[in-house]
Amino acid sequence: MFKFTLSRLLQAVPVLLVVITVTFFLVRMAPGGPFSDEKAVPPEVLRALEAQYRLDLPLIQQYFSYLGDLARGDFGPSFRYPGRSVNELIEAGLPASAELGLYALLIAIVIGVLAGLIAAMRPNTAQDYIPMSTAMIGICLPSFLLGPLLVLVFGIWLEWLPVSGWGNIPGDKILPSITMGSTYAAYIARLSRGGMLEVLSQDYIRTARAKGLPERVVIVRHALRGGLIPVVAYLGPAFAGLLSGSFVVETIFQIPGLGRFFVQAAFNRDYTMIMGSVVFFALLIVVFNLISDLIAVWIDPRLRNPSRGGR
Repeated sequence: MFKFTLSRLLQAVPVLLVVITVTFFLVRMAPGGPFSDEKAVPPEVLRALEAQYRLDLPLIQQYFSYLGDLARGDFGPSFRYPGRSVNELIEAGLPASAELGLYALLIAIVIGVLAGLIAAMRPNTAQDYIPMSTAMIGICLPSFLLGPLLVLVFGIWLEWLPVSGWGNIPGDKILPSITMGSTYAAYIARLSRGGMLEVLSQDYIRTARAKGLPERVVIVRHALRGGLIPVVAYLGPAFAGLLSGSFVVETIFQIPGLGRFFVQAAFNRDYTMIMGSVVFFALLIVVFNLISDLIAVWIDPRLRNPSRGGR
């Protein structure tokens, strides 16, 4: 397990370096700059601002300087929030985004796994077609469309749930969590169905049924553990994706999470905030991918060496 973990960590280093490098130069190549919209700024003041944020240095020198700051865990100061660092802004917005992502993931797991199990029990029947067709609709329906629809129906027409805010009104977390979790529930449903169908066709499942074991015991004790391996492998990047993909949902429902800082940073050309958000989310994806891989290996140790056919 130690060698497996070490190999995954070593693979993550060049991935993170590529993400940092590409993002850094793409941001700097975009038209305009963080101070280009300032009104009536004297040239000497503009030069002082650029010197303060090291924008007067050659681009390659800025890049290596930024890498040095990252090595110390410093994302740098925000260009648009004077006196506040990117670390502080991420720390301020992370709790709401993490809570939203956790609720959405729980909804996705419960709905997705149940739908996948129901479909796998009777493949190619109405019990299979209905949940899988619903899952396909969930995959095709983006959050920026589903969110306003939920707001319109449950917030405006029926007036059952609040349509904005986070943590101040009872029920204000329901609509954003459903909006975020629906797409992932659809993917989990399809993964659950595929994994369960593969396991249910194995010889040991047929043997368990031939021994007269109840179907519930066959599913829960014998099939479920192996059938959910694809779901476990998906949960790591899914949770990281829920955190990094919450920008639209946080904007729709006025949630004070990381999404608002990233969106504002993109409009304001806040280089350090854009870089900090991208690097932070890339690190989250790597970490949660590693966790999901470790859990999958714990469930099925044959995955440690797939090059040898899992044996």
